[in-house]
Amino acid sequence: MMVLRKVISLFCLCLCLGAGFAAYGQNVKEKESRKARLEKEIALLDKQIKDNAAKNADALSRLSLVRSKISTRQSLLEESDREIAVLEDSIAVRQKQIDVLQSRLDTMITYGSRLVKSAYKNRDARIWYMYILASDNVAQGFRRMGFFKNLSSQMTVQAAKIRASKAELEKEKAAMEVLAANARTLKAQRMADMQKLKSEEKEAQNLSASLTKQKAKYQKDLAAKRRQADALEREIRAAINKAMASSKASSSKGSKKGSSSSKSRTPVDYKLADQFVANRGILPWPVSGALTGRFGKQYHPVFKNLQLPANNGINVAVSPDAPVKAVFNGTVAQITVLPGYHQCILVQHGNYFTLYAKMKRVDVKAGDKVKTEQVLGTVDTIAGETVFHFEIWDDRTIPQNPEIWLRPR
Repeated sequence: MMVLRKVISLFCLCLCLGAGFAAYGQNVKEKESRKARLEKEIALLDKQIKDNAAKNADALSRLSLVRSKISTRQSLLEESDREIAVLEDSIAVRQKQIDVLQSRLDTMITYGSRLVKSAYKNRDARIWYMYILASDNVAQGFRRMGFFKNLSSQMTVQAAKIRASKAELEKEKAAMEVLAANARTLKAQRMADMQKLKSEEKEAQNLSASLTKQKAKYQKDLAAKRRQADALEREIRAAINKAMASSKASSSKGSKKGSSSSKSRTPVDYKLADQFVANRGILPWPVSGALTGRFGKQYHPVFKNLQLPANNGINVAVSPDAPVKAVFNGTVAQITVLPGYHQCILVQHGNYFTLYAKMKRVDVKAGDKVKTEQVLGTVDTIAGETVFHFEIWDDRTIPQNPEIWLRPR
């Protein structure tokens, strides 16, 4: 019973260790994926900033991009700090293992030396015979004979153990050196990133100073952007109200069966809406890029008492002509063109709606059924910026925070 318990305990320990190593491996992969994404976003933002400057786009847009790059760089540094901490912990564990192995090897060598000395002292066969013959009795004689017979084999076994321990020790030292080299590389990269961060912060300060000198001009530009944002909001509210009114009319008891008006109307698909809600927090991102504008009220980064147009969605800096994908199954409710936002696609998901703005090419038309991650078109470059705008609304014409609905980055 005791043996069975030991076997079960050993099996459980192996399972736990296996699960632990698997989780660690998965964690490393996730960290590498996050770092790769952050580095890609920094490169994208860097290109946009250079393009923006080359085309003399407004300093506020450049400042927004630079600040997004600073934020992304800080996230990258945090990832590096975590990686360095993990590596240093691993190095400490390896060092302890090396110390234990070294201690064990030293003990083996000491014991081996004693065996060699004993063999050397008894190297003359005549001494062996005399020692055996001098035994007090037969049993003692056999024991002494056994000692001499086993001495050689013990030395052979001990020598093999020493060689194996030396090999294991060298292996651990090599593994630790790899970890140490990785840590040195990461620390060097971190120092380089810190220097870049300082340079980016200085650039942000210079842009802020430039904005301060031209307050009147930027107040005028902001007024134009506010009018554009208000026009977009009015258009969305009107489109949602129209879609919901049409749907309710088609499902009302007074609707005439077979009439042309009822045929063009579709009742609200609340089952689809329930599925949309069930996927809150795990919806796919419509584009791949760097987040540059968050949901809600925003204030000017320089003139703190100056409120910017409220953002009813999010802004994502992307590569030129980046594909835009539907975040969920639905129907294209409307396609419209608005100043500052170019072509906009409104997709209905039951009593929820998603808006895809600043489109260059549109591959769908009103009334089309779309599937999750279906390409709807491409992003346009406006005034030197390739920044996609995305919103989520419900049937009460209340904008939702897209970051709560989309899967974590």
